[in-house]
Amino acid sequence: MGFAHFHPLVSQPSPRTILTQIQPHNRKYLLFTVFIAGMSTLALEFTVSRMLQTVYGTSNLVWANVIGLVLLFLTLGYFIGGRLADRNPQAATFYKLTLSAGFSAIFFLLLTSFLLKQTALAFSTLNASVLIGSFVGVIVALALPITLLGMISPFAIRLAVSDLAEAGRISGQIYAISTLGSLLGTWLPVLIVIPQAGSRMTVILFGGLLFLVGLFGLWSENRASAKSYSALLLILIPAVWLWGSGPLKPRADAIYETESAYNYIQVVRQNECNFLLLNEGIAFHSFHCDDGSLPGISVWSSMAAAPFLKPIENWHPPEKMLVIGLAGGTIPNQYLRLFPDLIADGIEPDSQILEVGKRYFALKDPRIRPIVGDGRFELNKTAGDYDVITIDAYRVPYIPWHLTTAEFFSEVHSKLSSDGVVTINVGRVPGDRRLVEAMTATLLTVFPTVHTVDVPGSLNTILFATREPTDFENLAHHLEENQNAADPLLPAVLQTVQSGHQPTVSGPTIFTDDIAPVETTVDSLVLNYLLQSGISALPSTSP
Repeated sequence: MGFAHFHPLVSQPSPRTILTQIQPHNRKYLLFTVFIAGMSTLALEFTVSRMLQTVYGTSNLVWANVIGLVLLFLTLGYFIGGRLADRNPQAATFYKLTLSAGFSAIFFLLLTSFLLKQTALAFSTLNASVLIGSFVGVIVALALPITLLGMISPFAIRLAVSDLAEAGRISGQIYAISTLGSLLGTWLPVLIVIPQAGSRMTVILFGGLLFLVGLFGLWSENRASAKSYSALLLILIPAVWLWGSGPLKPRADAIYETESAYNYIQVVRQNECNFLLLNEGIAFHSFHCDDGSLPGISVWSSMAAAPFLKPIENWHPPEKMLVIGLAGGTIPNQYLRLFPDLIADGIEPDSQILEVGKRYFALKDPRIRPIVGDGRFELNKTAGDYDVITIDAYRVPYIPWHLTTAEFFSEVHSKLSSDGVVTINVGRVPGDRRLVEAMTATLLTVFPTVHTVDVPGSLNTILFATREPTDFENLAHHLEENQNAADPLLPAVLQTVQSGHQPTVSGPTIFTDDIAPVETTVDSLVLNYLLQSGISALPSTSP
C-alpha cells in the first residue's frame, strides 16, 4: 500500500476553514450567558447612573460621563477579550470571565455606594478633597466589571465559531442576543427593580445572576475549578452585609428616603418642619411645618403675588391655577391659604413624590388635583382657562430645556384665562444674569409684559409674564389695600416681591425647540461662580 495522494479537485478541510481546536460545549447555554451578560451591562450602567444621581445630579454632563466611561471600558474589554479568546479558546475560561464580572459588579459597585456616602457627607460639609477623591473612586470601581463584561461577546464568538464560513452568521447571532439582553437590562432596572428594591439590591440581583450563570457553566466544564471559584462567596457575603444596607445618604436629620423611577427622594426634619430633598440634595423642593407656619417668605411664597400684578380695578381672586412641578404641594398650599376657593391642578412626573407629599407635606387637600406626567405633555391635555400657571420644575440647577422655549410658552399662553399670569423660577449667580435675561427674551416673544423679581437671600429670580399688558405699580396698590389682611402671609409676600423688583432686561438669546442651550448656560454660570467664589459658595441644606 502506498501513501494516499492528494487530489486537487477534492475539497479538503484546512486549519483556516475548520477550527478543530474548539472542544464541543453547550452552545445554547453559551448563548444564554451572552444574553445575561448583555442584560447585566445595561442594568449596571443605569444603576451606576442612579448612584451618581444621589450626589452629582442628573444633568447631561453626568449622563455623558457615565455613558462615556462605560463605552471606554467596553472598548477595552472587546480588545482584551478578543486577544484572550485567540490565545486560550476554552469554555472554562469564558465562564470564569462571566462569574468574575458578576463578582466584581457586586463588590466594586457596592463599594461605589459606600464611596458615594462619603461624597454625600462631603456635599454637606463642602469637603472638596473627599468630593474629588470619591468621584475618582467611582471611575475606578466601574473599570473592572464593565471591562470584563466587554470581554464576553468576542470570547463567545470565538467559542461558537467552528467553521469560518459561518463566522458572520454566528457573530451576528451573538450580538443580536446580547442586544436583546441589553433591551431587557434597560427596562427592568429603571421601571421595576430600582423603584421596588433600590439601586444596591439591583446591583446584587444582576451581579448575582451573572455570577451564578458563570459558576454553573464552569461547573459543567471543570468542577474542581468551579469549587475553587465558589470561594469568592466568602468575600461577597460580608461585602453585601457591610455595604448593601443602611441609608444611601446618611444625615442626622433624615426621616425618610426612597428611590423612585425618576429620583432619589429624601425627607429631612428641621425645627418642626419637613423638607423635601431630591437627588444630589443641594436645594429644598417642598416644605411643611407642623403648625402651618412658614420658615420665611420663599420662592414658593413669592409666586403667590402673581394675581396682584393685575389692576386693582375690577380685580377678582384666581379661581383656577396650574402648577408645573408640584413636588410636595408647597405652592398650591400657600395659594390656598390666600385664596380658599381656588382649584389647583398640579403636574408631577414622579408618582412616588406625590405619595411622599401626602405623607409628609400635607398634600391631601381635595382642592389640589395631582396629575402624573410630563409638564409640557400634560399641559396640552388640560382644558386650560387658568388664572395662574406656575413653573418650578427644577432638577437643580437645571430647568428642563423643553419648559423654557418660545413654543412652550405659546402653549402656556393658550391655556391662560384672558388676564392670566405665568410665573417661572429661574436661577442666577451674583453678577451673571444670562439665564434670567434669556428667559426674559423668550417670554417676551409671547407675552407683552414681563416683571423681574429677585427673591431675597437666594439665587433665584422669579419672572412674572402677563397675558395682558400690566404695570408693576399694580402690586403696590394691592399692598396698600391689604396691609391689614386677615392672613399676614399676604402683605408679607407683597412686600417681599415689591422689595425684590428689578429692571426687566432682555438678553440676546431666545430659546426655541430647535436650539435651547439651557444646560450649557447653567454650567457656565456655575463654573464661573465657583472659580470666583470657591466651593464654599455652594448652597447647603444643613441646619
